[in-house]
Amino acid sequence: MSKYHLLWEYVKKNGGQSFKLTFEEIYNIVGIPIDHSFLKYKKELTEYGYEVGKISMKEQTVIFHKLV
Repeated sequence: MSKYHLLWEYVKKNGGQSFKLTFEEIYNIVGIPIDHSFLKYKKELTEYGYEVGKISMKEQTVIFHKLV
């Protein structure tokens, strides 16, 4: 199981077309901080009907988009 499985489940249950989570919110969901490996794991999200949009290091946010 992926270390971001809890995040992917959260994103799937959110149901929004597009939404933003902060790094802190993601930490609260998953229990681990976002690190460089997130770039490798983000492709798993398509199995849940979403994709990772913009990752802002300055704002410390990640935007998620629902796949059509």
